[in-house]
Amino acid sequence: MRDRPRRRALVTGSTSGIGLAIARRLAQDGVHVVAHGLGSAQENAAALRDIGEAAGGGAAEFVEADLRDRHAIARLMQDLNDGGGLDILVNNAGMQRVAAIDRFVPEDWDDMLAVNLSAAFHTIRLALPGMRARGWGRIVNIASVSGLVAAAGKAPYAATKHGLVGLTKAVALETAREPVTCNAVCPGWVLTPLVERQIQSLASGEGLSRDAAAARLLGAKQPSQAFVRAEDVAAVVSFLCSDAAGEVRGAAWNIDGGYVAA
Repeated sequence: MRDRPRRRALVTGSTSGIGLAIARRLAQDGVHVVAHGLGSAQENAAALRDIGEAAGGGAAEFVEADLRDRHAIARLMQDLNDGGGLDILVNNAGMQRVAAIDRFVPEDWDDMLAVNLSAAFHTIRLALPGMRARGWGRIVNIASVSGLVAAAGKAPYAATKHGLVGLTKAVALETAREPVTCNAVCPGWVLTPLVERQIQSLASGEGLSRDAAAARLLGAKQPSQAFVRAEDVAAVVSFLCSDAAGEVRGAAWNIDGGYVAA
């Protein structure tokens, strides 16, 4: 019996935080990971080392592309398709700005729409033909609880993440009779390095302990009063990319400590 070829995955925004955790988990699963980011050379190199270590010393690729530019996305996807194509696509890259809608900077809206939603549209449409040709594919979009509920001050973020969930469902229906699935993961507050810096800043500014600052940040939104770990999000993605998840289609899988249930 011939061994199954090693699967290849692109994880956008994978040099830190949730994206890096996903890239590491897929590498542990034996997937060849193509990492993506626009960080410093040091950050990118560190991420590649982490992913390589997770793969047991195996190699990983790294690509750069400004996801606000659809032409840059097209070049990236053409290079990946020419280099063997993709079996797994994880649209993780995202950005957030917080302000009341009447004070929101229009240029920030354009950037958020491009990175959070349009980029996923372009990567999916360009990856899907190859997945169909190979007879297998997994598409996972990292949305947010903000794709399921809204909050004041986050109108653009909620709009783009709701749109990402809608895109996920539509693609799932278009591929419903094929061995290609499309699902979304909707995390609540996740303990990433960025969030840890927010906790430390709040603790310092308000004279709070680290735990008290974390509880303040979680507020009433996350009933468990516990942060989701990036590794937990990665574990859900790992399952959705497995053969066992072949009939999980169009899901918006919230992992949020009860955020949406409250």
